[in-house]
Amino acid sequence: MTKKISLILGFILFITNSWAAKAPNGKKFPAHWGEPPALQTRDLRPLPGGYGQGSSTLAKWIGTNLKNDEKNGLKDSFVTLFDEKSTNLDNWSIKSGFATYKIKDGYILGTTADGSGNTFLCTKKEYGNFDLRFEVKCHNRLNSGVQIRSKLKNPEGKYGGRVNGPQIEIEASGNNGAEAGYVYGEATGRGWLTPKERLKPHKHFKDGEWNQYRVLAKGNRIQTWINGEMIEDLTDEEIYKTHPKGIIGLQVHGIGKNSGPFTVQWRNIKIKEL
Repeated sequence: MTKKISLILGFILFITNSWAAKAPNGKKFPAHWGEPPALQTRDLRPLPGGYGQGSSTLAKWIGTNLKNDEKNGLKDSFVTLFDEKSTNLDNWSIKSGFATYKIKDGYILGTTADGSGNTFLCTKKEYGNFDLRFEVKCHNRLNSGVQIRSKLKNPEGKYGGRVNGPQIEIEASGNNGAEAGYVYGEATGRGWLTPKERLKPHKHFKDGEWNQYRVLAKGNRIQTWINGEMIEDLTDEEIYKTHPKGIIGLQVHGIGKNSGPFTVQWRNIKIKEL
């Protein structure tokens, strides 16, 4: 029995130490959890089922914190911006145009409006370094995107100002592939931020299906993935100097009169600040 307890304790200490060694701040447990319980020699009392008292104490501490985090919306350190449980868009606001957004069947439905320019459903909060995840489905004839670290030009003007900054492209692949996942400089005067030599059409975006996007923004580096495939790894000091932090915006692209309507849909939007 003593040997079994020692093995269990040794395994726990190994996992804990390994976990901590990989963390930049010396511990993998979230900082708001505080310090884990110390495992003392006196904890080596056998419990029913063959477990050691120390392992039970640590497991209980981890379980309690995980439950509290889930209750407070901190599970996995990600914060939900929108999911199937969301009942309103109170933390978002529409800017730059008059396309429409509404909640339908657990997703955000963006619909074009004849004659409107590019329209964005923007977070009220600004974000700098982060890991952003979302799912998106887009009409085959509509171009879209997600703004990151973006700003508003003339916020007191028409339609709440002009959104500008880095944009992660959303575009159906079609027969020849497209530029989904590359980085564009919306209203920055620079056009594509992704270098021309890397701006190659691909078919990682699945037309007519939900596509999983990941955007990792840290310092002057922006990385993107679609359905697990890395699309872009951009380092751009110029855009970082002008847009180190800002809003996130869901774009419904502008269309001409007597065309459309076209739609784009988003769901399961979550973010982890770094």
